[in-house]
Amino acid sequence: VSQQNMREFLKKYNALKKTTILLTSHYMEDVEALCKRVIIINHGQIIYDGLLADLVDKYVDHKIVTVSFKKEVLKKDLEKLGVIREYKPQYVVLEIKNAYVRERAAKILTTMPVDDILIDEAPVEEVIRKIFNTGPKTS
Repeated sequence: VSQQNMREFLKKYNALKKTTILLTSHYMEDVEALCKRVIIINHGQIIYDGLLADLVDKYVDHKIVTVSFKKEVLKKDLEKLGVIREYKPQYVVLEIKNAYVRERAAKILTTMPVDDILIDEAPVEEVIRKIFNTGPKTS
């Protein structure tokens, strides 16, 4: 049975039976595909209990901006826009603080030879890693 088939079965079973399914997994793809609510437990202590969608909002202060260009763009012209995670002359992946995403995306679109741009949330596995490395925020 493939992973995708198992996910589809669980989704259909949940919808049909209107039941709670407890999924324990280290595979964030499974968690994202199947779960609305997550509970993160570390050494027997609950460190997060809430909606998966709220997890990223609560623990991440940046977005991932991926841009492909029609022609080469110098790395030095991109460094002032955010943290460069990956760079090729016609491709960049930037980490940009949430407060600056709109402004800097607009700057990229109006001043650079953009072929395509994608603004995305940080991956869930990155959020989980951050929680375990720094501990949960207290609010």
